[in-house]
Amino acid sequence: MSRYGLGAPFRQLGVTARQLRTDRILDEAHHTADPVQLIRVFGLGVTTAVSYVRAAHPDRFATDPTSA
Repeated sequence: MSRYGLGAPFRQLGVTARQLRTDRILDEAHHTADPVQLIRVFGLGVTTAVSYVRAAHPDRFATDPTSA
């Protein structure tokens, strides 16, 4: 399947594949709150996974955990 063939359904819905992936990762971060799970499932880097967990659970991080 071509790149453009895969994009047609997304264009009809008005979203991009990147937006859909970001939403899926953020949803998973809401449910698990575990960056290791995000790394395993989505192949993210440590910094990116922690960023998603921080975005999903801002109340759990009073300070930046990477600067400690």
